[in-house]
Amino acid sequence: MRTRQTAGTGLRARKKLTTRQALARAALQLAVERGPGNVRREDIAAAVDVSLRTFNNYFSGKEDAIVWLAVERAAGIGARLRDRPAEEPLGEALIAAFAEQHTQAAPSREWIAQIRVIVSEPELRGAYLKALAEIESVLAEAIAERIGADVRHDLHPRVVAAAACAAERAAIGYWLESDAAVPLAEVVREAIGQVAR
Repeated sequence: MRTRQTAGTGLRARKKLTTRQALARAALQLAVERGPGNVRREDIAAAVDVSLRTFNNYFSGKEDAIVWLAVERAAGIGARLRDRPAEEPLGEALIAAFAEQHTQAAPSREWIAQIRVIVSEPELRGAYLKALAEIESVLAEAIAERIGADVRHDLHPRVVAAAACAAERAAIGYWLESDAAVPLAEVVREAIGQVAR
């Protein structure tokens, strides 16, 4: 799975990103409406009015397309961590970076339905776990940069990244299952805080 597109901001790169986003939105919407087992690659391509070949240029399968938007959103954690003030302790920076992702917009009913499909459907687990591993890798690199470590030779950034990502997943799962009036950002902040402490 290919995540966050960082190279190129020219017209061609923007068009490719727009097409990828449209395919991913269509895939996720169809999965919510029909269930992932009832969605074919051809259905996704038709929903965006592109060829199956175009779909195949962007995604290796329908599962990758269905989880892509959630993964793309989560992949921004590394960038948010890099944007935090350099003097801020790592734990505080992680809490802020993760919470910020969930503070920018309150989860809509559509987002909740989409996340439920992604995290609960056995058919999507492989693609989702593969994508999460990529997110952890990006976050580990950002952590290593922040603490002046080399992610290839120091285990600490990988462990912290894995723990923080697991805490976020646990927080989202808890929030989805509970009827608490607490905002998701606060639940995530608490979960990442437990790891940071």
